[in-house]
Amino acid sequence: MTTETKSVLLERIDRALDDVRPHLAVDGGNVELVNVTEDMKAQIKWLGNCQSCSMSAMTLRAGLEQAIRAQVPEIVSVEAVN
Repeated sequence: MTTETKSVLLERIDRALDDVRPHLAVDGGNVELVNVTEDMKAQIKWLGNCQSCSMSAMTLRAGLEQAIRAQVPEIVSVEAVN
């Protein structure tokens, strides 16, 4: 993946996350896009209250992953790195 391709991909994923961020902010949380791996996995970092939330795994699958994959179908999965 070229640097330009990765940059465009990161921007598209970040825009998809913008759709979810207001829902996280209600509970004092947020999410940061860290990286996209060569095998097309988006890596995120939980911020704020999301770091210690017992529901973060469900939010990851039902919220973040669906939002990202709907707008960036080439992403195969989303994983938290913290």
